Amino acid sequence: MKKGILLVNLGTPDSPSVSDVRRYLDEFLMDGRVIDIKPIPRNLLVRGVIVPFRAPKSAKIYKEIWTEEGSPLLLYGLRNKELLQESLGEDYVVALGMRYKNPSIESALEELKAQRVKSIQVIALFPQYASATTGSVHQKVMEIVSKWQTIPEISFVNSYHNHPDMIDIFAENGRKHGIENFDHVLFSFHGLPQRQLLKADESKSHCLKDASCCQNLNDKNYYCYSAQCHDTARLIAQNLGLTPDQYTISFQSRLGKEPWIEPFTSATIQQKAKEGKKRILVFCPAFVADCLETLYEIAIEYQIEFVEAGGEKIQLVESLNNNPRWIEVLKGFIMKQEEKSLV
Repeated sequence: MKKGILLVNLGTPDSPSVSDVRRYLDEFLMDGRVIDIKPIPRNLLVRGVIVPFRAPKSAKIYKEIWTEEGSPLLLYGLRNKELLQESLGEDYVVALGMRYKNPSIESALEELKAQRVKSIQVIALFPQYASATTGSVHQKVMEIVSKWQTIPEISFVNSYHNHPDMIDIFAENGRKHGIENFDHVLFSFHGLPQRQLLKADESKSHCLKDASCCQNLNDKNYYCYSAQCHDTARLIAQNLGLTPDQYTISFQSRLGKEPWIEPFTSATIQQKAKEGKKRILVFCPAFVADCLETLYEIAIEYQIEFVEAGGEKIQLVESLNNNPRWIEVLKGFIMKQEEKSLV
């Protein structure tokens, strides 16, 4: 019997049309792990306020990054699937699912089920653990397979924010642009509401009570998204030989007015411009594939803001995308699980 591998990323609209973007945003934002408030107020907020106003604006932005073949995020995902399948060989079946929209997690699991795989390894394509991303993927997978009569052995890759090869790939991509050609380096991660960090603090003893808490990863805050982000940035900076004054960690993509993780990327680049920084190199290590948040938000939107504030150049460092070494990292997760199964 073959072994199943399920790769899962966040998702993308089926097209950049307003109607498709509206459907995507509706499914995404109605997830109780994404907007973690009670169902009725979430429904009113998402369908009554956010989606009607955000869909037309987001559709225009998606058109800016859309290719002739489709969404960059989906294209990178499909290529990852193909390359990993080639690398693993015929003893495995690799499927791709998106947490929101298509191809769905359910369709990907059905693909594996049809192949009668004896096991399924789920790899959520988010290096840092967060309830709204990795947690949501794991919950969705378990909800679906719980309805099957025969449930194969299932395992999950939970977090790999500090994987040495992944760190080295990001650093290598940054070096291609010449670190010495920039005044400052910025590590921009996707943001989360501070409320979600507090909920994830099982000890109820450290989160947000100590300003330096996230800067040191330990047993108590190991599954804190912000702490894992700081650790990823620190490791990439260390690989590049950067000193603490040469880089900054920030968070982008804030939604709504409630408190989110700070500092915000937008405010950070404006501050750096005021300090006289003219050229900033930006890494986005929360994304394994370039997408709306990197190709538009960083490379276009923040570039405009930076210039208006007195800066000159925001240079986006490409993500892992289809880098052959990234495929080997994914294969390594699978082989590691194989070793565990033999013990």
